[in-house]
Amino acid sequence: MSFLPIILMFVVLYFLMIRPQMKRQKEQKSMMDALTKGDEVVTAGGMLGKVTKVTDAYVTVEIANGTEVVVQKAAVSTLLPKGTIKSL
Repeated sequence: MSFLPIILMFVVLYFLMIRPQMKRQKEQKSMMDALTKGDEVVTAGGMLGKVTKVTDAYVTVEIANGTEVVVQKAAVSTLLPKGTIKSL
């Protein structure tokens, strides 16, 4: 009976912290795997750009006309809907 509160704390910890974090990691990985040429993205540094080339570990992002930056796939934080950059 004395172990019941400890077990209850671990169950609550799992459902409030561990499970949501695992779900976010899974969504982030699937988003990185689905990156294709022409997608509009936001990097971890806050740069907006259009993907011009995708390799296994790196993505080339065009941030301005004629200006391309190579970043790691893990640095891509958000995938934007098409046409977002032109509307800014």
